[in-house]
Amino acid sequence: MSGRVRLYTVYERLWHWAQAGTVLLLLATGLEVRGAWTLLGFAAAVRVHEVTGFVLLGNAALGLFYFLTSGAIRQYVGAPRDFATLAVRQARYYLRGIFRGEPHPVARTRDARLNPLQQVVYVGILNVLLPWQLLTGLAMWGLGRWPALEAAVGGLAVLAPLHALGAWLFATFVVAHVYLTTTAGPRPVSGLVAMVTGYEEEAAHAAPRAAKEVSS
Repeated sequence: MSGRVRLYTVYERLWHWAQAGTVLLLLATGLEVRGAWTLLGFAAAVRVHEVTGFVLLGNAALGLFYFLTSGAIRQYVGAPRDFATLAVRQARYYLRGIFRGEPHPVARTRDARLNPLQQVVYVGILNVLLPWQLLTGLAMWGLGRWPALEAAVGGLAVLAPLHALGAWLFATFVVAHVYLTTTAGPRPVSGLVAMVTGYEEEAAHAAPRAAKEVSS
C-alpha cells in the first residue's frame, strides 16, 4: 500500500515543536540553576527559566483551547473499544514484538493517532505532570513577591525538590518519547517526518485498529 496519510494540522505541529523547545530549554536552564553546568550564568539562567516557564504556560493554555474547540481532545480521552486488550497487546509489542520486527498492534489514523498506552501517558502528562510543574514553578517564582506564600508552602526547602522531581519525570518522558518515535513507522525517521510535514507513510497504517483485530 503506497501513498501518505495526513495526521497533523499545521497548528498541531507548531504547538508540538513550541512545547518541545520550551521543555528542553527549561530542562537545560533548570540544570544550570542547580549547578550542573555553566552556560548562561546563574542570574541569566534563572531569568530565562522564568520567562520560558510563562511561555510554556501560555502555549499550554492555547493548546487546551484548540484541542477543546476543534474536538481533537478526543485523541486523548476517547478510549477505543476493547481498550484493555489493545493496551496489553501494545505493552507486549513494546516489550518483545518491537525487537522482532512485528507489525504495530494498533494502527494510527487521522482520528486515532494514539494507542491505548500513549493515551494513558499523555493524560498523565497533560493533566498531572504539567500542572504539577507549572504550579510548583509559579509558587517558587512568587516566594520573594508574596511572603505569606512562603510561609504557607514551606519555602524552597519543600518546593525545590518537588519541582526537580517533576523535571526528572519530564526528562524521562522526553527520552522515551524520542526513542519510541523511531518505532512509529516503517523507517526510524517516519515519526519525525510526520511531525514536520504533517503526513506519514501509508504503510505505517496497514494494521487494523479496532475490535475486528481483537476478535481474530
